[in-house]
Parts: sequence; structure tokens; C-alpha cells
Amino acid sequence: MAPMRILIIEDDPEAAAYLVKAFREAGHLADHAADGLEGYAMARDGGYDALIVDRMLPKMDGLSLIGGLREQKIDTPVLILSALGQVDDRVKGLRAGGDDYLAKPYAFSELLARVEVLQRRKGGGSSDATVYRVGGLELDRLSHKLTRNGREILMQPREFRLLEYLMKHAGQVVTRTMLLENVWDYHFDPQTNVIDVHISRLRSKIDKGFDTPLLHTIRGAGYMIRDGSR
Repeated sequence: MAPMRILIIEDDPEAAAYLVKAFREAGHLADHAADGLEGYAMARDGGYDALIVDRMLPKMDGLSLIGGLREQKIDTPVLILSALGQVDDRVKGLRAGGDDYLAKPYAFSELLARVEVLQRRKGGGSSDATVYRVGGLELDRLSHKLTRNGREILMQPREFRLLEYLMKHAGQVVTRTMLLENVWDYHFDPQTNVIDVHISRLRSKIDKGFDTPLLHTIRGAGYMIRDGSR
């Protein structure tokens, strides 16, 4: 099976870290949202092949989150992962729009198998999110190949993840906090220049030698990938 992009919406930091690590070790891409509102916003933006949602979340509970996505006609497969495992709990989860329900505690092998089944039912996931394009820049998530105007650009893994996240949000301001949480998995500011260093390296690779810069610093806000210099 091709690599999947999975969003884990879980407020327990240890449980979330375990899932992110396990999915990545299984060859998939995993992001994390720590509360219902953040998870809803990330899921609504699209690009995910599957969502793993806890029911008891701060700010927006899991069933409300799923129901909101379904009202928005977002059909990304959802597996509910919850300590609430009685029959009535599972029925409520499925009726709210969940595609599958797994009670805690669980075995990761079963969770992975269930997510893979959801993908097979859907027909392989969201192919429109396999390749990101901005201007002449093209990033292939599955082959990990990057080109600009047909010229291949070699990337380190962290640089690739950084650019992938920026291109996923092309035309939008991406803050330092968003980068720390989604590219470095930091849920705090380590007070280092790690982002500045990687942005500088990225800019030298994708913009140097080309007429039009694509990576822009938005003073006081963050960074943006966009087509054109304005």
C-alpha cells in the first residue's frame, strides 16, 4: 500500500506521540492535533487519507468534530479511537459519521490494519494530495522527489517535510508555531534558530538561480509559499 497521510486527533500527549511514531515507522505520514478545534481545522483543510479521532477532546468533542466534517461534505475516512467501548458508545460513534470504531486499549497492528481497510474501501485515498505544485515547483510526496522547472532538487528529510508543509498551505501564512508543531513535533518553543536555519537552506535550494522567488518571509507573522513575487 502507498504511504498514507494520517491526522491523529488526541489530547493525551503520550498516546499521540506513540501513534505518530508508530505510523511513521510503518512508512506513513502522521500529523497531530491536540484538541478538537485544531483537529477540525486541520481536517477541514483536506489532504489527509484518514483521521484517527478520540471521542473525549477539549474545545470540541470527537463526535461533534466528525459531524461537522460530514456536514461540510468532507468524506475523509474516520476511525474513532476511544476508551468508551460499550456497544452504545460504538453505535453513537458510527452514527455520528465515523467509519470504524476501536476501543482502548488496543494493539497497533489491529489499528493499522483497520486504517488500511478503510483506504481500500475508499479506493486508495486522496490522490489529489499526492503531488503539490506551486509555480514551477513540484513536490511528489510518495517518491520524495522535488523539481523546479524540471530540474531535480536534492533535499534532506527535514527540509522535505518543511517544504511539504509549506506547499500544503500554499498561499497561506504559516507561523513558527505551526512549523514547530507539525515539522519538528515540538509543542513548545525551544528558543533556537532551527527554523531560520532550515528556511535559509530551503530558500537557497528552491529559489537561488531562479527568476521568481517562491518562499517569502511575512514579517511578524511567519512564512509563505506562493507563486509570484508580490
